[in-house]
Amino acid sequence: MEGFSILNLFIVLLSAWGAGALIKRIGYPSILGELLVGVIIGPPLLGVVETSSTLTILSEAGVILLMAYIGTEINFKDLGKASWAGLLAAIGGFVVPFALGYYVVTLSGGTNMAGLFVGIAVGVTSLATKSRILVDLNLLDTRIAYVLMAGALISDTLALIIFAGLSSFIDAGSVNISEILIISGKILLFFTFATALGLYALPRLGKWLTKRKVENRTFYFTFLLIIVFGLSELAELVGLHGILGAFMAGLFIKDGVFPQKITKEIIRVFHDVSVGFMAPVFFVTAGFQVSLDVFQTDLNLLLLILGVAFVGKILGTILFYLPSGNGWREGLAVGTGMNGRGAVEIIIAGIGLQKGIISQEIFSILVFMAILTTLSVPFLLTWSTNWLKKRGELVKQYSKKGYLILGANPLGLLLGKHLKETTNVLFIDANKAVSELAKDKGFKCIHGNILDETTLTEASAGNFRTFIALTVNNEINLLASQLANDAFFIPEKYIVISPNESGEGVGINSLKTASASSLFAGKINIEPWISKIQSLNYKEIEIVIKKETSTRLWLKDKLKQNKNILPLIIVAKNGEKRPFGYNDTLDVNEKVISVE
Repeated sequence: MEGFSILNLFIVLLSAWGAGALIKRIGYPSILGELLVGVIIGPPLLGVVETSSTLTILSEAGVILLMAYIGTEINFKDLGKASWAGLLAAIGGFVVPFALGYYVVTLSGGTNMAGLFVGIAVGVTSLATKSRILVDLNLLDTRIAYVLMAGALISDTLALIIFAGLSSFIDAGSVNISEILIISGKILLFFTFATALGLYALPRLGKWLTKRKVENRTFYFTFLLIIVFGLSELAELVGLHGILGAFMAGLFIKDGVFPQKITKEIIRVFHDVSVGFMAPVFFVTAGFQVSLDVFQTDLNLLLLILGVAFVGKILGTILFYLPSGNGWREGLAVGTGMNGRGAVEIIIAGIGLQKGIISQEIFSILVFMAILTTLSVPFLLTWSTNWLKKRGELVKQYSKKGYLILGANPLGLLLGKHLKETTNVLFIDANKAVSELAKDKGFKCIHGNILDETTLTEASAGNFRTFIALTVNNEINLLASQLANDAFFIPEKYIVISPNESGEGVGINSLKTASASSLFAGKINIEPWISKIQSLNYKEIEIVIKKETSTRLWLKDKLKQNKNILPLIIVAKNGEKRPFGYNDTLDVNEKVISVE
């Protein structure tokens, strides 16, 4: 087949997979590995693979699907959690680097259009990697996390809208007032139609299909592909770029539009097809367009744009963040978090190159800028948040509240009885009889398989601050905690680890994979305690803490005294209760409620 090379496609996919997996192991998004390997295997260095019509078609389709997937990941309800501060951060983090990027390019001899495109690319913020970085740095329950997410949502959406309008004017050529009005009218009609389709037509169609019990995942996936590519083409027809149409389509693929299980499966398929197959082709071939000559011929411009990207984003965020009243140091932390660029920036730069608006040298500079700024985020965000911690200024924002407990056994119910005095508690159990018994005792309980993501979705797991895995099976506890961490970003996890569990390889060290802590501050065989509580052959004791210590040392001291106790709850001085877990601190006058 003319222009088609299976070998080229194989090399690109293999390289993308290997480089992406390698760079993810050291804590960075796979897009960086895909860009770098494109530079290595493509024309800039080794020249093993060159751009072909096949790779071009796959990469363009991949961008459309990737933007649709990014749209599915955006939840505008999150904006309300830090909307004012996030808006300020988004405006400052976009406007200042946008303006600086524009002036750097135009003053260096570039055209106004090139300056505008560079300004947009410098102003965007990587949305796709924010949640993962926040989880890895244990920042998900802080105000900074919500400001960062809100800021990234607003910044990327604003960048796409400005880019779409700019793209339409470029395609129209020289414009007069009447042409501007016509273009503006087309854009308004597109947004009106897309919004009506997403908010009114799709939900009604979804209800109609649900009533007729249409549950074929392939049917829904094909149908949504038609929506995605249809809106993309409509965007092209009105003078916008197709990526905005795909992005709009993704925004409306939400829970409640189609059956919940189908929606989750389809979003997962969109992720696998775009992120796992077609988008990597785009990012690898984007590396083909990079020119290493910029380090010799355009080094000054490279350093200028890189400086504008760093200083403009961070300084702009700090300055505009001041009216929020949260302090300039928190603004600095937010700015370092928003400094990373990613998929949207590369897509916009690629389109600018394709349209001939920016040169290959400018495109290369933007790629290197995306790589270096993204690499900086974990380092700078860790440094700035640690500084806030030392000053006591890292503000927790517990919009996530309550305890989600796996295992409605007698020990779990006793723990839940204490915790629900100060917050909400929800149980999940795979045993229907046990679930009903928990309900009879006044607890909320969902009967279901914890390893089925739909069960956690039904439980609204993403709204909980703490997950507790309290079954006798170590492996189930660990896997459930990993799912709660990776899919629902629950900040705090406690797991029961039994010392005599038959499953190999499941121990205290395994907790790191789920960012969890051991419940009861060590390995505990809970079966005897479950039996003891079930037979009512137990008593609760309350011990007041006289000297500050760690939970681990406190438990060791009690075990040395040959006391057969199970520390259950820590009661803070203000009366709030929390589970007794590893790596916690017991302050003077706090209390420990134990079972013996």
